[in-house]
Amino acid sequence: MSPRPDNGRVIPLPLLPHHSANRSSVTCKYRCGNACAHEAPNTSDNSYFGDIVESVLSRRGALKATGAFALAVGGAAALSGTAAAAAPAPVRRPGGRAVPGTDFTAVAPNTEDAVVTAEGYEQGVVIRWGDPVVPGAPEFDFNNQTAAAQEQQFGYNNDFAELVPLDGSGKRNLLVVNHEYTTETHMFLGYDEENPTEEQVRIAWAAHGLSVVYTERERNGGLKVRPSHYNRRITLNTPFEMRGPAAGSDHLKTSADPTGTKVLGTQNNCAGSMTPWGTILSGEENFNQYFANADSITDPKAKERLARYGLKGATSNRKWERFDKRWDLAQEPNEANRFGWVIEIDPHDPNSTPIKHTALGRFKHEGAAVKVAEDGRVVAYSGDDERFDYIYKFVSNGKMKRGKSAHARRHNMTLLDDGTLYVAKFTGNSPESEIDGTGKLPSDGAFDGTGEWIPLASGNKSFVPGFTAEEVYIFTRLAADKVGATKMDRPEDIEPNPVNGRIYCALTNNSNRGSTGNAAPDEANPRVGNKHGHVLEIDDDATGTSLRWTLLLVCGDPNDAGTYFGGFDKSRVSPISCPDNVAFDRHGNLWISTDGNALKSNDGLFAVPVDGPERGFVKQFLTVPNGAETCGPVVRDDLVTVSVQHPGELDDASADNPASHWPDGGDSQPRPSVVAVWRKDGGEIGRR
Repeated sequence: MSPRPDNGRVIPLPLLPHHSANRSSVTCKYRCGNACAHEAPNTSDNSYFGDIVESVLSRRGALKATGAFALAVGGAAALSGTAAAAAPAPVRRPGGRAVPGTDFTAVAPNTEDAVVTAEGYEQGVVIRWGDPVVPGAPEFDFNNQTAAAQEQQFGYNNDFAELVPLDGSGKRNLLVVNHEYTTETHMFLGYDEENPTEEQVRIAWAAHGLSVVYTERERNGGLKVRPSHYNRRITLNTPFEMRGPAAGSDHLKTSADPTGTKVLGTQNNCAGSMTPWGTILSGEENFNQYFANADSITDPKAKERLARYGLKGATSNRKWERFDKRWDLAQEPNEANRFGWVIEIDPHDPNSTPIKHTALGRFKHEGAAVKVAEDGRVVAYSGDDERFDYIYKFVSNGKMKRGKSAHARRHNMTLLDDGTLYVAKFTGNSPESEIDGTGKLPSDGAFDGTGEWIPLASGNKSFVPGFTAEEVYIFTRLAADKVGATKMDRPEDIEPNPVNGRIYCALTNNSNRGSTGNAAPDEANPRVGNKHGHVLEIDDDATGTSLRWTLLLVCGDPNDAGTYFGGFDKSRVSPISCPDNVAFDRHGNLWISTDGNALKSNDGLFAVPVDGPERGFVKQFLTVPNGAETCGPVVRDDLVTVSVQHPGELDDASADNPASHWPDGGDSQPRPSVVAVWRKDGGEIGRR
């Protein structure tokens, strides 16, 4: 049943099923604490944009002088670039050649228990869960795991990955990998969810975090991990420094850290990026699921803050609170406030202390990625991966120092501590009556419009009525609710394109869009029960407050009338569902990995040109094994790597009954791993 327009508004449908796309229930439980099985924590009824203009403008006289706000509301001025322009008619390139970087035969959808690559490509496992990382680490023994060993071994459920170059040839790199979460039922034989052992819990603490390993290219094209002083594990026991304007806040102090500036560990690290100065940013995402006894909190304001971040209930799924009080909100009510940040690590210095940057706000960061503005300031973009949550950016006050020296890197690592935090409001340019919830394009032929970055805080100054600056940074979601930001369909990875300068955001899905009591479709989120997701393209005034936007892709089955592929001929594209991570090759093509493919085939990695006559021509480059998710793509001229997360994580499967034997085959247990892919003939990726 489709919604019908009524005076330009969409009539909400009955509540739709909660289960997210094709993801198994065990993944939902252990990765995000069954977020989709609960009502979305954003219960705000955001005001119409026009209703907040006066209150916001009164707090930023400097912006009034620029005229940027009037541009965004009126939509009359044009920004440079093509982000909001209609795509050209699809025309094949001269001689029938594909766009460089995408010239390969697309992989067909499949359900094989293997990594399946495009024809003419080789693959090899780079590193697996449990492989040694630091010098002296023991070999992995699935049946005899220990926390002490896991502290030195590659962690579980690898997500974001990056190759940090150590030379100009691309042969020597540091591979940095996030370990998002643990699935204890698949890690331990005979695991009792109600009674985990202390050793199992400590193994899980050690299996979270990040790994840094030194790698070299092999003569056959693959990637090999080598022993090195660079190699490092970061776990839930690693000290971090809180930095920025909220560091030392009373809301961050605990009995173990009365200063509010030192935190042990990082968790649920999802996407990330390499900064222009060679460090790594990583986002702490579904941290809420690890904490117990939120129901014991009686103060109404504290309870509201916890609920807005999805912190509810008594015992936690993993029962960590039994072994360390930091996970028990009844004993340490501020500990949860110390997670949900963007972290920064310096992979070049294995002895450095990682940082949590409070100036970028606290929410379920999928990740963060930096663009350098023309004036040298840096702009960091981040999505809050929750149904009906928001897109943010941060603009630094300081300017980046060029160069690769340790001195320049130390300076640049301070840039994300001082600047202005913004949240996005998107406005469509089509009549509301034309956004009917089916995915049908409006009469102008595109889902597009203008937008405004609404300032939340800068340094010690808050722009949000009723919030101090430190409250904005620590309870960012509530501040963004207050100013009427646009509720989005799970904004995940968001990255600047280094070739065309535009910003691309994967919006994975939102099965509750348009259901009773939830936000109706709008032009930036145009489908009811959006189970396949879409990709947003932003032409941003980087250090300013105005933007233009368009939807590059409205994902799903190309045979479905409610899908859109940048204007390209849908009969020729690969089906794509649930975009998650994004990356770019040197030609500026967008590469998209998927999570939870709702088209009943395995997740994969896809390439798509974003400019020219083949804009929107989606082609699948590889698929991952049964039950797995494609994560953290890295695309270099002659190498692609992906993180294969949670292989075999299917319902009714467990360590006692594995549903996959990838990557080792036989009767082995499945192991999350990073995989490298290269051309058999040693040539460039996507060129024939």
